[in-house]
Amino acid sequence: MDFDRAERLKALPPYLFAEIEKKKKAAIAAGRDVINLGIGDPDTPTPAFIIEELNRAARDPRNHQYALDAGLPEFRRAAADWFLRRFKVKLDPDSEVLPTIGSKEAIAHFPLAVLNPGDVALVPEPGYPPYRSGVIFAGAEAHLMPLLCANDFLPDLGAIPARVLERAKLIYVNYPNNPTAAVASRDFYVDLVAFARKHRLIVASDAAYTEVYFDEPPVSFLELPGARDVGIEFHSLSKTFNMTGWRIGFAVGNASLIAHLGRLKTNLDSGIFQAIQVAGVQALKNAEQVTPGLITMYRGRRDALLAGFAAAGWDVVPPRATFYAWIATPKGLPSAGVASRLLDEADIVVTPGIGFGPSGTGYVRAALTVSEDRIREAARRIATLKF
Repeated sequence: MDFDRAERLKALPPYLFAEIEKKKKAAIAAGRDVINLGIGDPDTPTPAFIIEELNRAARDPRNHQYALDAGLPEFRRAAADWFLRRFKVKLDPDSEVLPTIGSKEAIAHFPLAVLNPGDVALVPEPGYPPYRSGVIFAGAEAHLMPLLCANDFLPDLGAIPARVLERAKLIYVNYPNNPTAAVASRDFYVDLVAFARKHRLIVASDAAYTEVYFDEPPVSFLELPGARDVGIEFHSLSKTFNMTGWRIGFAVGNASLIAHLGRLKTNLDSGIFQAIQVAGVQALKNAEQVTPGLITMYRGRRDALLAGFAAAGWDVVPPRATFYAWIATPKGLPSAGVASRLLDEADIVVTPGIGFGPSGTGYVRAALTVSEDRIREAARRIATLKF
C-alpha cells in the first residue's frame, strides 16, 4: 500500500547532497575513478586524543544512560571557555550555552521554537538548505536574500521590501559562508545588529566554519555590541575537529532564545551520548593544538585548486575561509549541466550551485576534502574538456 507524504515534504526541493551521493555511488559501482569534490566531509581522521577520550568515556557505565537535557555541565563550560579564548566573549554556561546534535539539527529546528504560521524568515541564497527547510517545517514563509558577487556575497539588507519586513521575525546569516566562502566584516555585523533592533528580528548566525580560514580569523556575530540582545549563534565540532559523524555542536547567545530552543529539544530528542560530550570537552580544551594543522592542510589544497583550475582556464576567486571554492562556470553556463558533464566526462563530483538557490546557477562548489594530488588530477581532467 502506498501512502502520500505530508504537504510540508512536498514543499521541499530534493535534498541536493543526497542526489549527488546517489550519482556518485552509481559511478563508483561502475568501476570509474571518481574524484569527489562534492559534499564537504573531511577526509582526515578525528585526532587520536579525542578518540582515546571517547573510548575511555564509553567504558564508564555512568555514560550509558539518557543524557541530560541541557547537556553535561562540563561540556557547556568547555564551550564557554573556548568561546572566551577565541572570541573574547564571556558566556554563562548555564543559560547561554546549549549542546546540540551537531549544528544542522539545531539550525533546522530553531524556527519551530520562534516562528508561527504566517511569520516570515529571511534566508540567504545561495545557502545551506536546512535554513529554508526548517522554516517550511515551522509553517512559516521563507523570503530569499540573494548573495551576489557584486555585494561580496553579503545580503543587501536595504533591498528587503517593507511589506516583507512587516511580517519578518527571523534572519539567518552564515559567515564564513557555505557555499561562497565569503567572510563577513565587523562593519556588516554592526549594521546587522542595528537592522535587527529596528525591525525586531531574531538573528540566527551559523558559524560552523570560523576555524577554517586563510587570512585573519573570522569574527563571531556575538563579538559586536548588542548582538547578544538580538541573536543566537550555532557552532559545530564537525569541521574544526574532523568530527562530522559524531554529531556534536552547541548554540550560544541570547538566554531566552537558548531556553526556547532547549525546551523544544527536550520534546524532540534525548541529547548527545554523554561519552561523545566528554570527548568534546577534550577537543575544545585543545583546539589551539588542532586548528593550525588543519588550516595548513586546507591552504595547500586551496592553492593547488587555484593553480590547477586557473591553468585549465577557469575563473576561481580565492576562498578566504571554509574548505570550499565557489567557482564561476565557463561562459556562465548553468551549474547543473556543468556538474553533470564533469561527472559524466571527467569522473569529477562537484556541487551545482543551483542546489543552494537561484543565485547559484552560474557557479559550482568544489570541496577541498581530497588530497592535493587528487585536486591536481581533477584540474588536469577538467583541462581536457571543452565548454
